[in-house]
Amino acid sequence: MKLRAFAPATMLLATTVLATPALAQRVAPPAVAIAPTVTALRDAALKDDVAYDIVSGITTEVGPRPDGSPAEERARQWAVAKLNALGFKNVRIEPYELKNVWVRGVETAEVLGSYAQPLRLTALGNSGATPAAGLTLPVAYFASFNDLLLAPAGSLTGKIAFVSNAMQPTQDGSSYGSQGMARFVGPNIAASKGASAIVIRSIGTDHGRGPHAGTTNFAPGVTPIPAAALSVADAENLERIVKLDKQVKLHLTLTPTVVPSRMSGNVVAEVPGTDPAAGTILIGGHLDSWDLGTGAIDDGAGIAITAAAAKHLLDSGPHRRTIRVVGFGDEETGGFGGAAYAKAHAGETHALASESDFGADRVWRFETNLPESAKAVGDRLAVALAPLGIVRGAGVGGDGTDVGPTLKTGVPAVDLNQSGLRYFDYHHTPEDTLDRIDPEQLRQNVAAWTTMLAIVADAPEAMGPVTPKK
Repeated sequence: MKLRAFAPATMLLATTVLATPALAQRVAPPAVAIAPTVTALRDAALKDDVAYDIVSGITTEVGPRPDGSPAEERARQWAVAKLNALGFKNVRIEPYELKNVWVRGVETAEVLGSYAQPLRLTALGNSGATPAAGLTLPVAYFASFNDLLLAPAGSLTGKIAFVSNAMQPTQDGSSYGSQGMARFVGPNIAASKGASAIVIRSIGTDHGRGPHAGTTNFAPGVTPIPAAALSVADAENLERIVKLDKQVKLHLTLTPTVVPSRMSGNVVAEVPGTDPAAGTILIGGHLDSWDLGTGAIDDGAGIAITAAAAKHLLDSGPHRRTIRVVGFGDEETGGFGGAAYAKAHAGETHALASESDFGADRVWRFETNLPESAKAVGDRLAVALAPLGIVRGAGVGGDGTDVGPTLKTGVPAVDLNQSGLRYFDYHHTPEDTLDRIDPEQLRQNVAAWTTMLAIVADAPEAMGPVTPKK
């Protein structure tokens, strides 16, 4: 609707205020020169086939790679062979001990009574176990995680808590943080209020019958209770049943076990630089995955994207800074690979750390945490990434479970944020398979990472230290 000349002054003022940001965006930014080698590498990466070959290989030849499992060990050996074949240098496994390895057992659930039927679910990592024969108890229904928080102490004694908060898709994935609380700490809350077990609606944006796996954590002194995620469709169905029968009961069987100790490790490969004093660029993703799918988007894609981008730098070198590609171990159950890496490389100088762990859909935004001395690096990134449809965000970069321990030491960061609009349809589900990856979007990721590496690897500016993101 167009405003007329006699519009009230207050309306005109509001219009002026609203228009100000748009006017500000029309101010010309400073001129930034981008090296022709950067644009050439970026454009060549848009035709990349290496990333798809890697993610296809690890999902086909290894498949699911649960933390501390023989399959994860095979993934390490597979990655070493692949990275050597691609020409990377100093390829190796850096071992560490993984303690208290949680192993999935039997997992079944069924509604009893007038609406008897089976339900599809999966035990949450660190879940406690039911008796081998299972347990049968009434359901205490909570429409949201906040409703669970409001439940009086002791009110869940002898019951199975059921939390059914729904997650909505967002481009930045922020709803995972808010709705994920039902999984992250919901079982601990339910246990502290006396519950014998808990089932939650899967933390996902789909409406299918594939449940979403994931870890939960119990506070010291709280005995872990059986905890599982229902598929979204089954949670919605159980909601309807609960509203028809307030006394509904579930029969739940979960029999996970814990192995005291297993050896694990990170896979490390390098593109050697010419100036060791300039610091190392740390990039990568995690090798492990949940066991329901084949770990394509989480996180075969991240390994593939970062390795393929580094391969473009390897083939175009030499470059000033060393690029270190890491396939981190055991991210899903606690980020143990990232912690082990930070400990093993504590005495080294890192110029930057960044990871890819949000699927394979297009990068739409980048954010940085750079020292004032390297402000020009961020400006060059903005110009070089813009043709890929990537905007500069206003936030502070520095996210990621695997690089988090390294970033906490004051290492600069660049985040390349992928679209999360469909990621949580498949995250931690049986549907996390190769066919969920769009090859063209995967190539855009490789081009974005190649561009970032090309700029940072040869940047003349000093990189670090910085105040870590909180």
